[in-house]
Amino acid sequence: MFEIPRPIQRSRIRQLLGREFHIARRKIQWRTGGQSWAARADSLTTPYAKFRHQSLILRPLRGVDLQLQHNKRRNLELAIARIDQVVMRPGETLSVWKLVGRPTRRKGYLDGLVLNQGTIASGPGGGLCQLGNLLFWIAGHSPLTITERWRHGFDVFPDVNRSIPFGAGATLAYNYVDLQLTNHTPYCFRMHLWLDDTHLQGELFCDTNYPATYTLEERHHQIKQQVWGGYSRHNQIVQIRKNSDGSTSEKLLVENHALMMYEPLLTSA
Repeated sequence: MFEIPRPIQRSRIRQLLGREFHIARRKIQWRTGGQSWAARADSLTTPYAKFRHQSLILRPLRGVDLQLQHNKRRNLELAIARIDQVVMRPGETLSVWKLVGRPTRRKGYLDGLVLNQGTIASGPGGGLCQLGNLLFWIAGHSPLTITERWRHGFDVFPDVNRSIPFGAGATLAYNYVDLQLTNHTPYCFRMHLWLDDTHLQGELFCDTNYPATYTLEERHHQIKQQVWGGYSRHNQIVQIRKNSDGSTSEKLLVENHALMMYEPLLTSA
C-alpha cells in the first residue's frame, strides 16, 4: 500500500522564508552548475514537425472564479513569448523558469489560480502549470529527456473532460519547482508555442526526420484510502517507443502519488 502521511500545515512566514531560500539556491545553481542552457537560434533550420498538442485555456472549475482563468490567458501569453522558438541543441537543457523569469505584476502578470498546501488561492502568474503540462506531454512524445519534473502532491479537481491521463503533466512554481528538458540526442529541436482563441498550442520541430515514434500510456492506476482517513491516487506514465523496424521499447517516465482533495466517488455534475 502507498502510505502518504497527513498533510502538515506550515505558517505563512515559514512558507515565504522557505520559498525565498530555495529560489536563491536555484539561482546559484544556474550560475555555477556548468549546464548548457537552450536559447533562441534563429538561423537554425528545423523543418520536420514531430509532435503537436493543444489544451483548452478556459476550463470551468467548480468553486474557482472564472476571472482567474481569463487572467491565465494573459500569463500564458507573457510566458510563452520567452520560450517560443527556443532551440535545444545536443547537450542543451531547456529550463522553463530560466527562460521565463520571475512572474511579477511589474512585468504584467495577473493573479491566476495557484495551489497552496492543497487549497485554491490566487497569485501573480497563476495558471502557468498549464504550460508545464503541455511541455511535458510534448517532450514525452519525443526522444528528449525530462531531467526535472515536479507534480502537485494534491489531486484537487475530479476528472471532468480529462483528455490525458492523471499525472501526465508538470507543476511549476518559480523557480525551484521547474520543468527541464535535456537533449541527449544528436538532433536539434525547436519548440513553437502560441495561443489561438480557445487553446494553448505547442509543436516540436527537429532538424532530422528521425524514424521512431513515441506514445504515452497510463499503468497501474489506483485509489487508496489512507489509515488516517484520506484518499490517495497513484499511477505510472510509461513512454513507448516504436522503431522503424516495428520493434518497441518501454521506459517508465514518471510515477505519481497524490492526496485527493475530493471524494473519489464524486460525480462530475
